[in-house]
Amino acid sequence: MRVKGRNRAGTTGSERLQSHATHKSSYVTVASLVLVLLLSSAAFFIPDRHLPGLILCETLLLIHGLYRRGKIGVLVRVFFVQLLITMGLYYLIHGQGQLAQGAMAVLRILLAFIPGWWLSVCCSPERIGEVLTWVLPVKWAFVIAASISLLPFMTFELREIYQIQCMRGARITPKALRDPRNWSELIGCVIFPLLIQLIKLSKQIAVAAQLRYFGRSRRPTHWR
Repeated sequence: MRVKGRNRAGTTGSERLQSHATHKSSYVTVASLVLVLLLSSAAFFIPDRHLPGLILCETLLLIHGLYRRGKIGVLVRVFFVQLLITMGLYYLIHGQGQLAQGAMAVLRILLAFIPGWWLSVCCSPERIGEVLTWVLPVKWAFVIAASISLLPFMTFELREIYQIQCMRGARITPKALRDPRNWSELIGCVIFPLLIQLIKLSKQIAVAAQLRYFGRSRRPTHWR
């Protein structure tokens, strides 16, 4: 006896459409991962004469990410922090003659960071984790997907820690960080507390995964 609305395999039309959409989304995620890997690697390895082409490609990614309502503030903060630290180190070690090379190094780091930002905006972490299980063990894929999903939270934590330490009088304002002697205070007041938060959060994620019997089956049933 056949059930109304189902084929012989017991699958409805809506289930077939959902399965087709899932496979299509997985292929799009695979293409996105490959694109991100290529662009991020090119940011470090291509010669300087090819950088304008790479900048054009990543400008298109920025536009698409902004269209998908991605927040560009994290890119701006990363750029200015990296610029401040790198240019300061180049000035202390090489003097003014090597500042152009320092600026080029900062540009390459930013170009390597943009594709990952775009991926976090356009692809869901659970889909990335599901795709990564094709080539990686399930536990590794889970760690990578969880790390991507936690980037917005860690950005918020970093901003909150920084603001609280500034209110306590820590010498970590942009003006104070012009003096390299204050860089150790930035590490002690911001970086170390952030690392402690990461350790606590990783333990909470591990406990939550164990309570949900993660790793008991070779093939996970869902990523949500």
